[in-house]
Amino acid sequence: MADKKQNKRNNNNRNIDEDYNPKFRKIRKKVCALCSDKNLVLDYKNPEQLKKFINEKGKILPRRATGACAKHQRDITIAIKRCRHIAMLPYTEN
Repeated sequence: MADKKQNKRNNNNRNIDEDYNPKFRKIRKKVCALCSDKNLVLDYKNPEQLKKFINEKGKILPRRATGACAKHQRDITIAIKRCRHIAMLPYTEN
């Protein structure tokens, strides 16, 4: 009886590696664009540059979406808020 269960398990997972689990795929870590390119400087007066860091509703994207490090994510947030304050970026999309 145990032999049949073992065969059935092997037949179902014939092409799958033993350590493979689709729920726990390794996701490649994003690299901070601001750390990798030292010439790129955030500026609150440049809304075209900041539009990469907000979604279509006008919300600031989180670190897991932007790939920015903690230091630069704080700088992104401050720049977007300053840009909104001087009305170069909308707070929300209507």
